[in-house]
Amino acid sequence: MSKATRATRQLDGARVAYRLHAYDFDADAAGGKGVHAAQSLGIAPERMLKTLMAWVDERAVCAVIPSDRQLQLKRLAAACGGKSARMMEIPEAERRSGYKVGGISPFAQQRPVPVWIERDALVHESVWINAGQRGLLLEIEPTAAVGFLHAEAAAISE
Repeated sequence: MSKATRATRQLDGARVAYRLHAYDFDADAAGGKGVHAAQSLGIAPERMLKTLMAWVDERAVCAVIPSDRQLQLKRLAAACGGKSARMMEIPEAERRSGYKVGGISPFAQQRPVPVWIERDALVHESVWINAGQRGLLLEIEPTAAVGFLHAEAAAISE
């Protein structure tokens, strides 16, 4: 498995500190891919963040939430100043991000979009976010991720 992805190269170029962690990716994991990754690495699922692509009105956005939570579309729409939100279809999410589902990272997306992160994730010393490849995660300080992504923090999950 290659440890260099668009995401890691972009973070390296900006001198953002992170640590890489590999695990055995399982697309059919019971409880979801993020929860499986957290269990594989022995970390709390609220520190393992999943990256979801959505539409708010007609604007593409990226939502980053803890792996043991569900995105609340009404909350996402409100946080973005929109009227409604819906999940992006898998082919569109892969085209826009440039990553395969299960490996979508908010970093270095092919067509960058505004990023919203669950504000509860900011309380942790570090969080794990996909590094742009299935089975490869980066551990990063949440404030560093928010700053680098110019992300907005809001209560978007439950």
